[in-house]
Amino acid sequence: MELTQEIKNYIDQCILCWLATSSSEGMPNVSPKEIFTYYEKDKIIVANIASPQTVRNITQNENVCLSFIDIFIQKGFQIKGKGEIIKKTDLEFDGMEKILTKLTDGKFPFSTITKITVHGIKPIIAPKYVLYPETTEEEQTASAKKAYGVP
Repeated sequence: MELTQEIKNYIDQCILCWLATSSSEGMPNVSPKEIFTYYEKDKIIVANIASPQTVRNITQNENVCLSFIDIFIQKGFQIKGKGEIIKKTDLEFDGMEKILTKLTDGKFPFSTITKITVHGIKPIIAPKYVLYPETTEEEQTASAKKAYGVP
């Protein structure tokens, strides 16, 4: 499933995403990730900076779910797919590492990368947009900034 330009724009503006995995026994785990981006037409890559449980779970169970939202507009996407751990010894690692290192300015070392092949995409929107369809993104942003204490 291909990532649209809208999804790529959200990825570019979101500071965090949340990656959900589960062990072979089905024990869930969700972990915030700061360094992530799109890769090719149907993949997302995530730097594994401090992610031993994520790496362990994907090694046992490749099914993952990644979510990200713009915290002010309160819209984003849920991505479901298959995760794969890319190691330094893998041919793909160097190209992916260069892309992710630009995002870290070299400040966060990582030895593996999670590559997610996208199988499903679902929009995430704040309930206010559903309950009050006349709500604009500008109104939602103003409301969120007020709630977060952002001028």
